[in-house]
Amino acid sequence: MRLDAGQRAAVRVAVATLWAGPDAVRPVDAPALGCRPDIRAWVAGMDPDQRVGRGVLSQLLLGERVQVDQVDGGWARVVALEQPAGKLDPRGYPGWLPAAQLAPVSDVEDSAPAAEAGEAATRRWVVDATATALRDAPAGDVVLPGVVLGTRLPAAGPPYRGWVPVRVPGEPEPRWALARDVRPDLAWTPSAEQVLGVAARLLDVAYVWGGVSAYGIDCSGLVHLAWRRFGVRLPRDADDQAEATTPIALGEERPGDLYFFARPGRKIHHIGFVAAAPDGQGRRRMLHACYTRRQVVDEPVRGERAATLVGAHRVLP
Repeated sequence: MRLDAGQRAAVRVAVATLWAGPDAVRPVDAPALGCRPDIRAWVAGMDPDQRVGRGVLSQLLLGERVQVDQVDGGWARVVALEQPAGKLDPRGYPGWLPAAQLAPVSDVEDSAPAAEAGEAATRRWVVDATATALRDAPAGDVVLPGVVLGTRLPAAGPPYRGWVPVRVPGEPEPRWALARDVRPDLAWTPSAEQVLGVAARLLDVAYVWGGVSAYGIDCSGLVHLAWRRFGVRLPRDADDQAEATTPIALGEERPGDLYFFARPGRKIHHIGFVAAAPDGQGRRRMLHACYTRRQVVDEPVRGERAATLVGAHRVLP
């Protein structure tokens, strides 16, 4: 499948990592590269300091669309169209991906069969499990492991004995997902507490700079992914997320709202979910991907964190 500059493409692997450039890749990053990346092994193979290397910008999930701006030596410079990043590019988040992890959109469209009469009303599924695997047949061999929470999968027919057939970019044949791991991708507005519940399922996940998956995630990635599970598209970075949400007075926050943090005279550098309403003495809790503790935690807002708290916001889809 030839990939050319100027065309659109879709991610054909479970999780594709977006890099600052091909020269940002380190030897430890080998499992995240190639046509069959293993993100779980990549994260497990790094020590806590390697997980915060600044070469990673973001991650894209299976089926996510990109605009290809340049192809060079097995790499593609792309814009992630489903991850708003207005300060960087009005089209979306820019960066570099291994070209082998992409399928031209024309190939995706050509491989999508027309809906048959009597097909189930669901036209797209969203992964609700922390992670799942796609198989070549119901209860068949795993062909795509590590498909994570929030991934959207076009339906390829009606469910069959606890399995659902789905379409995958670049693959002409349907793949099969366990029905209990997916939900119909319906248009509805979740409550903030429902979104917080999704984020809470990622407690103890490793902190990975630029991560947007159940194997490793950063603070703004956690917020982006939890809302994305319900089809709400927030920007990728914390400062952009602040501009895309509605400020509320401190003291009025509710579980599922957002806390933002910044040092004096500096832009917002951190974000977390309000984990509980403040008590009568103004004590607060937050659920966030913590850089210093290198994992997703639920903890009190105190010390330096309390000193840099600059506001609470609410998502109004």
